[in-house]
Amino acid sequence: MAPRAGGQTYGFPMYCASWLPLAHIIKPSPSADVVVDADASPAPSSPPPRPMVVLGGGGGEGRSGVPNALVVAALDPAAAGAPPALSPEPVFRLGTEEQVPYRMAVHPRGDGVLCAFPNGCRLVRWESPEGDNPHSLVLRSDQEALVKLNDVGLQLAVSFSGEGSILATGGEDGHLRVFKWPGMETVIEEPDAETSVKDLSFSSDEMFLVVNRSSGPSRVWDLKSSEAVANLPREQVSDFFVCQFALVYFLCLKCTSDSYISREKYLASADFLLSLTIVRFSLLQQCKVITAK
Repeated sequence: MAPRAGGQTYGFPMYCASWLPLAHIIKPSPSADVVVDADASPAPSSPPPRPMVVLGGGGGEGRSGVPNALVVAALDPAAAGAPPALSPEPVFRLGTEEQVPYRMAVHPRGDGVLCAFPNGCRLVRWESPEGDNPHSLVLRSDQEALVKLNDVGLQLAVSFSGEGSILATGGEDGHLRVFKWPGMETVIEEPDAETSVKDLSFSSDEMFLVVNRSSGPSRVWDLKSSEAVANLPREQVSDFFVCQFALVYFLCLKCTSDSYISREKYLASADFLLSLTIVRFSLLQQCKVITAK
């Protein structure tokens, strides 16, 4: 089957993907640091790197013949009459042996990509080689990092905070873990064998974390006190599966019944979420559930 316009295939089903923060990964061209004589012709500068994405997936365990891998692909510029598309040949491919990466989180400052495998998590570091092709990338598995997440089972939700100073993971077994990065000091640990963690999201100021589970209320955690400060009960007819903080700190959760929580009033205060926690989400009375027709 031919790929859709703008898309690309790499020989395996893909379960996770993320854009790369190239400004924190790609090493500058050596010519950028060379002082050029004012009377001399300016040294040619290398073009900026194309946007790149990391993709993860595979055929899983067994002898399916479909490899498990991480692939870095570049976005080719749009041709006449066609949209931009991923390059047919990847920039780099890293096989992951018998383990298929189901979830990933790319560190926003370039520390690497955290991959969630069926038996635990692994960190893959970036290497940006200098030379004739300074915009190439190489992936190297870091066996020493993430020791606390080596054998924790499949993590259904993994995320770094916006500045990359905190890491949160939520397991299929219901275990929530939050660490400082990169030291991996525990901030929050909450086991819950009755549920699975479906999604989690940091506020933009890294003060709060919202966690959505397969059952029970969605919970907001204060990352400074390591305490749960607010709960949002689910509707009886709906099952939340996505939770996100907006830039105005509005808590959005989507439901499998095609319902969603919407604001009747625009709330622009950066202290919105803090106000919600103090009044136990009473401001959600200004919101209503709207069912998509």
